[in-house]
Amino acid sequence: MLTLLALGLVVLALLTPGQVDDVAPSTFVRLPVELLVLLALVVLLPDRLAWLRRAAVAVAGGLLALVAVFTLLDLGFHQALNRPFDPMIDWRYAADLVETVRGSAPGPLGVVLIVAALAALLATVLLVPLAVARVARAARGHRPATVRLVAVLAPLWLVLSLLGVRVGTEPVASDAAAAYAYGQVARVPSQLRDQREFVRAAATDPARDLPADSLLSGLRGKDVLLVFVESYGRVALDDPGLSAGVRAALDDGTASLDRDGLTARSGWLTSPTFGALSWLAHCTLQAGLWVDSQQRYDHLVTTDRETLTSLFGRAGWRTVAAVPANTRDWPQGEFYGFDRVYDSRTLGYRGPRFGYPTMPDQFTLDAVHRLELAGGAPVMAEVDLISSHAPWSRTPRLVPQESVGDGSVFAGMPETLPSESEIWPDADRVRAAYAGAVEYSLRAVLAYLETYADEDTVVVMLGDHQPATIVSGRDPGHDVPVTIIAGDPAVTDRVAGWGWTEGLQPSPDAPVWRMDDFRDRFLAAYGGARQTGTAQAGAG
Repeated sequence: MLTLLALGLVVLALLTPGQVDDVAPSTFVRLPVELLVLLALVVLLPDRLAWLRRAAVAVAGGLLALVAVFTLLDLGFHQALNRPFDPMIDWRYAADLVETVRGSAPGPLGVVLIVAALAALLATVLLVPLAVARVARAARGHRPATVRLVAVLAPLWLVLSLLGVRVGTEPVASDAAAAYAYGQVARVPSQLRDQREFVRAAATDPARDLPADSLLSGLRGKDVLLVFVESYGRVALDDPGLSAGVRAALDDGTASLDRDGLTARSGWLTSPTFGALSWLAHCTLQAGLWVDSQQRYDHLVTTDRETLTSLFGRAGWRTVAAVPANTRDWPQGEFYGFDRVYDSRTLGYRGPRFGYPTMPDQFTLDAVHRLELAGGAPVMAEVDLISSHAPWSRTPRLVPQESVGDGSVFAGMPETLPSESEIWPDADRVRAAYAGAVEYSLRAVLAYLETYADEDTVVVMLGDHQPATIVSGRDPGHDVPVTIIAGDPAVTDRVAGWGWTEGLQPSPDAPVWRMDDFRDRFLAAYGGARQTGTAQAGAG
């Protein structure tokens, strides 16, 4: 019985695909060539080469365990990020993943989820090699029968492969595990080459030579807010199952802006990330380089490349950031050139948490105004909104703007809102919760504008990435909406040639730029200087 279970585990490890959508009963009705090779080695190597046989079984068990672990990670990464796990880079996200889980599921539940995930990976590492060893011993113990079995199945595998016989969408003659392992190894040289190219691109920055007196001259005297709306992706506008409330919020906002004399133009940007890792999008937009991995990010923040923030600083603005998701110091913030970074500890919030979000977006925006924009020199602020961050539970309700204060007005509100455990058992509820969270965040921005905007207000509002696959579906693209809003119509007139749509909703055929194009186009429009030309490095 144990031998049959071991054989089943080996077959499962060999045949399990890396995407949940590809898992079906027919997936496992296939003949893995790797198992045939292992059985052949075990029964054909003579006893005098027993050491070689044992070594082959040990190596096979270790490699298959590694493939199984990577496949499990692929399953998770495809669901969350719409891409496979990258063993050269993605291990760097482990600490951020743990922090996100603990923030989304505070208390014992978060610990249980982390421990369960680690236990699953550890069990795979331990059990798969043991299963391979047991199957090998059983094959050796029944050598005549195994020889006959291999003699029949090996030619059969070859015939099935040559004929291209398939079950469902997969070939019956499978070499999936071997092909997967080869693919992981084969891409290493290209990744190393890509990193070298990125390092060269990061070192070349025409914006560094722009004279300070002409920088951003078209925005002199304006307060400029760069507002990232978490998970505000194109699906929020294009998917009929999600878009009704979001579009209503934007329609209401456009009407409100018109009444107050504000103008807006909207387009699309292609984000370097999907489903998570927002800081890659923030860095891409600010630095004008395609930062699609932690490896690139880690290198870039050690350079002196100009960011939008540092350029505003050189031009005379006070520069600040509001990062309410941060609960500790952020050393990488020095790269951007902020004069001051506010986080969950320093924004002055005295209300309750709303799950992962440490505070409602409405409070974050109000706090930035109170702390930095109520008077004095012009300010450039990056504001990272997080109420629409997964898992989209306990989304706040808007309160009258004049009641926001120190956030104590939100006391008792989280307990009245749907929790993660109520939402996540049902995919339709997850999608509805996402749409509601994005609508809330957008309405929070619009409430801020309605209350505080004047002719010296400029807001660049955009999404950082599409939501996870459970909301977006498979391969929805990486596009996010972007909007420039201004109290002075001359500000949006400067980008009239971009072809962006008037109002808060980009039309489906509005231009789509890569996010790393934005910095230099923005400088060309507002900087009084020639377009600097984006340093392209690895579109991926």
